[in-house]
Amino acid sequence: MSRAANGMPAGQRDPDVPAVFVEDLTVAYHDKPVLWDLDVAFKDARLTAIVGPNGAGKSTLIRSILGLVKPASGRALVFGQPYHAMRRAVAYVPQRGSVDWDFPASALDVVTMGGYGRLGWFRRPGRAEHQRALEALETVGMTDLAERQIRQLSGGQQQRIFLARALMQDAAVYLMDEPFAGVDATTEDAILRLLRTLRDAGRAVIVVHHDMLTVRDYFDDLVLLNVRLIAAGTIAETFTAANLARAYGGDIARLAQLAGPEAA
Repeated sequence: MSRAANGMPAGQRDPDVPAVFVEDLTVAYHDKPVLWDLDVAFKDARLTAIVGPNGAGKSTLIRSILGLVKPASGRALVFGQPYHAMRRAVAYVPQRGSVDWDFPASALDVVTMGGYGRLGWFRRPGRAEHQRALEALETVGMTDLAERQIRQLSGGQQQRIFLARALMQDAAVYLMDEPFAGVDATTEDAILRLLRTLRDAGRAVIVVHHDMLTVRDYFDDLVLLNVRLIAAGTIAETFTAANLARAYGGDIARLAQLAGPEAA
């Protein structure tokens, strides 16, 4: 983690330009808005949760930043540039349920794939890439399973492998879609330690998250969505009973309890 982030050396960054900036973003599926007129900025060296009810547009926001979804209007920029110009600066960990785990590859093979953006598709990984992949596996505690077929791993182990693959990219921005979903407590602790390490190394870490009970303890900042932006800022500023009620509706007393006694 001591190297400059891939594609965006720290000394070349304009401190006034956010890591990711979303401006006037509207996305619709079959003429139904999924995100509406969204403006939000994500900062370097911050661990940010994207939170909201089902259908709020959380994963769509991530996919829009990655250029996987064409907006009806607006744009998403990475360090002031379109994603296609900055793709080497961005690493993505998809939802585990969206991945076909039946492809015949070892854990080490999958992690090594994270280096293809640097190598290009027509160069074979060499000794240096192999060593970096082993280091990434060690970081996530999976060295002993390096030769295991990916489909033979548990859900938590598969999630760690995809995190290791993202580490291979040595990116400036990490986008993660529900990395804590369906993992055991040991894996959750390991993932959280890794995300904090990335944050402390100056990376922008942006995480779609669903567990309301851990938002306050895990994250620095919060983007609260329900198609429209409800609130964005530090946890202290945004994770309040009033904002949760606007996003989720429901029992204000229960929401106040989730937000903490100081927000009630």
